[in-house]
Amino acid sequence: MRVLLASLALLTLANADADPALPTVVTEQQPIPAPVKAMLDAAMTSGSEAEVSTITKYAINAAPDSAAEIRSMTSAWRAARAEAASATLRQAGFFELMKGKFELGGFLTTGNTRNVGLTAASELTREGLQWRHKLKLLAEYQESLGVTTREHYLVAYEPNFKVDDRLYAYGAAQFESDRFLGYNQRYSASAGAGYTALRTSALTLDVEVGPSFRNTAFTDLTRENEFGARGSLDFDWRLSPGVTLSQDASAYLQNMNSTVTSRTALAAKLFGPLSAQLSYQVSHESEPPIGRVNTDTTSRASLVYAF
Repeated sequence: MRVLLASLALLTLANADADPALPTVVTEQQPIPAPVKAMLDAAMTSGSEAEVSTITKYAINAAPDSAAEIRSMTSAWRAARAEAASATLRQAGFFELMKGKFELGGFLTTGNTRNVGLTAASELTREGLQWRHKLKLLAEYQESLGVTTREHYLVAYEPNFKVDDRLYAYGAAQFESDRFLGYNQRYSASAGAGYTALRTSALTLDVEVGPSFRNTAFTDLTRENEFGARGSLDFDWRLSPGVTLSQDASAYLQNMNSTVTSRTALAAKLFGPLSAQLSYQVSHESEPPIGRVNTDTTSRASLVYAF
């Protein structure tokens, strides 16, 4: 990459040395010079969008008489890549495009309980041409002297229908159980709109908002059915090739009891598909059952296997 940029810089300087007093008249586009075309071919062979964009910019500066040809070559490369990606999505079987990760580790909770225990989680995503499917599973358990002191389960499924490159419609269904947080069962459902506000090689940000319905069976034997609103954000920042910071947050806003959950995680790649991860989660209930505090925190340290 550095050799390519250095060569293009020399070509640019060579063009800049032309006598400024002489008028330049370009009657037609010239073919791309062989050295410049070789650099463009090398960048495109690498498959990196960032490299192609950088080389294209310098190539146009180095050979302005061939700017149209250079842009046409780059556009054709991008169109071919997009078509190949679409063909892959159309022809692949459902499980062929499945990606995800498995997490296993320990946790420390504060709030209604203060415990150390084991956590296991899984996240699966299937990215299709028009549909995206996301499934999340979480289980945490701790037992002390034969007495269960922590038991938390979560299953969440979210299908997305892509309206365009950034806008999508979502549906969300979730089941939770955590009697130590004050409820035996909680079913949540929501549908609405999502938007990818940021999408770069290092940053992604998805935001969602829509109406919701929740059915909660509390540990004090009361039951609550309520409509409300749901909002969420999913932020990922690749700090370096091996380090990623993520922030996930969701809020169910209701008249009687609202819930806000925020999870921050830092993952560092160890080797191959294996990473080490530290995370911190805050869960807040505006109107918990009598005898329960509003806010719980969970700190986790785990190994993550990605595929």
